[in-house]
Amino acid sequence: MGGIQLHQVTKQYKEGYSIVTVVKEISLKVNPGELIAIVGPSGSGKSTLLSMIGALLKPTSGRVSVNGQDLTTLNAKQLSEFRLNEIGFILQSSNLIPYLSVYDQLILVKKMARQLNKKDQQFAVDLLTELGLGNKLTKMPNELSGGERQRVAIARALFNQPSIILADEPTASLDSNRAHEVVKLISSEVRKRKKAAIMVTHDERMLGYCDQVYFMEDGILSIKSAELNSQ
Repeated sequence: MGGIQLHQVTKQYKEGYSIVTVVKEISLKVNPGELIAIVGPSGSGKSTLLSMIGALLKPTSGRVSVNGQDLTTLNAKQLSEFRLNEIGFILQSSNLIPYLSVYDQLILVKKMARQLNKKDQQFAVDLLTELGLGNKLTKMPNELSGGERQRVAIARALFNQPSIILADEPTASLDSNRAHEVVKLISSEVRKRKKAAIMVTHDERMLGYCDQVYFMEDGILSIKSAELNSQ
């Protein structure tokens, strides 16, 4: 079964003598080719939920499955490999390595693992060209605009051809025009490449690009009313 599936996922932490529940019994399904958004106040559990789907945190109870693989059954080494191969992360800031060119940002991991081949090199060029960066391959991050840096981050997230894309506030550092450009791009790539994608955002202007919008508060996830999910 492809995509993302959560079944009764709960995350709790101990604080002194008490137990704090950050995520409460969430069930969710995101199919390949779908982009969903999760909105809600700071501290509502959005980033914790994303971290569990991204194999960075283990749930206290419940099950997280990505592409049919139950993440709760994997050990630390398997989780690390899974993150590398199956999950593409797009974060608030582009997190580019300052001394690497646009092209080298994409191929770094495969190059370090000595797995880089001609096909990968061509795919990196094609992907960057498709995202409007074909004339920026040799540029360094400090020579790019904020929107261009986020486009490089999108390309890097797609380069390993992961099953799912997780975007955590991808427009936080962008002006309105750049923000629309970036989310529109994420949305079109998700559909075209059949990735299951979740975007956590505070930016309600971006919700029209999403197939479904959820609201999260106090660790509880609910579907947001349809009239807000329109441009």
